[in-house]
Amino acid sequence: MHTEGTFLPETAREARERYEALGSTAQVVVKAVAKSMAFDSEEYDERVTSDVVETAREAMFGEELAVRVGTAAEFEEWRETADHEVEVFGADNVDAVAWHAPPFAETAVAATFQEEEAAAVATLRRQAVARIYQDVV
Repeated sequence: MHTEGTFLPETAREARERYEALGSTAQVVVKAVAKSMAFDSEEYDERVTSDVVETAREAMFGEELAVRVGTAAEFEEWRETADHEVEVFGADNVDAVAWHAPPFAETAVAATFQEEEAAAVATLRRQAVARIYQDVV
């Protein structure tokens, strides 16, 4: 078993603070990407909306989340002692699972996979942002 990412907020407040701190960075990243795409000021104003910046912030926040990755047996062992209600995405009969369970939340999310760990972790992070953090941040 191993962990991908580093951020596992102990409290909802800690999650909110990290999310808020990423706001200006998301704006800088989006502006740099738009510049590299040679947007003129009119196109920039038309295409770079607050939704675009918010999407960048959500993606950056999600990429920092600590995700545990292990075998299905390791996941089930963790699940037996976890205080979280776990929502599992993916197939039932596979060998590996990635999961995220912040201590402050009642819910955890997990994604099963056979070979594509990076894809499972990415999917899991998007699900965590949408299902755990959306109402928190």
